[in-house]
Amino acid sequence: MTNSRRQTENPRLDGLPDYQTLLDGTDWASLATACGTGESLPAALARLLDPDPVVGADAAKDAFGGVTHQNTIYEATVPVALYVAAILDHPAITAGDVGHDADMSPRHPTLVRLLNWLSNTAYDADDECVALGERHYGEGFLHEYGEMRAFRDLRPAIFSAVRSLLSHDNADVRDAALVAAIPLAEHPTLTTHRGELVDHARHLLATSTDRHNRDRVLDALKAWRYDTSDLENAADIAARERHARLMAERASWAGDWTGGCTEDPPF
Repeated sequence: MTNSRRQTENPRLDGLPDYQTLLDGTDWASLATACGTGESLPAALARLLDPDPVVGADAAKDAFGGVTHQNTIYEATVPVALYVAAILDHPAITAGDVGHDADMSPRHPTLVRLLNWLSNTAYDADDECVALGERHYGEGFLHEYGEMRAFRDLRPAIFSAVRSLLSHDNADVRDAALVAAIPLAEHPTLTTHRGELVDHARHLLATSTDRHNRDRVLDALKAWRYDTSDLENAADIAARERHARLMAERASWAGDWTGGCTEDPPF
């Protein structure tokens, strides 16, 4: 782990910094990534706004690959997350690659991709990952892991951008925004929003068959002590039982691992 440095000004109290100011004002070459430094990140991040969805998809690979490798929060991860949050409402993201499915419903692949990345990154820095790190490395884990701490401090700013998409017209966008909002809402100043998220969660569970999204939402509701018995279907129960068996098998040869990260974290 490396010590996090303050590379950008703190976000305004009323929201995020301007995306172009962030892009131009960050010393990317001085920030660590999984592959060295972030000197190539400005070009990749700028290409996320290209109206061609193919270019945007390639840009996402270049921008995110080095800042989320193996569930690790790097120095460059924090300004990348701020930039992504700041462009969620950019016209190139909200309208640039809208297409139509067979049923003629609009889709927003780049917007969903960005929300999914924010979601995965937020889960890699959630309370459960902190608890896991403290079990392995001691109570000073978060103090020493400045990059994760910096990301966690910025959750309210990122949440403000994600929250605006919870009532989006497109179901894929709404669901991706909800799954991203859930780990962000662990921040102490955001717990009052849980009631709002519960309402969206109930709607997702009534309409979506996506296994990943349903699992994330059900886990959150249970953690928040909501009764989910009337929200689970047969597939949810079967998935929960399979997960319990897998955890029991893993515990038998690898110790008791119950972390909430998207993969086994190396930290």
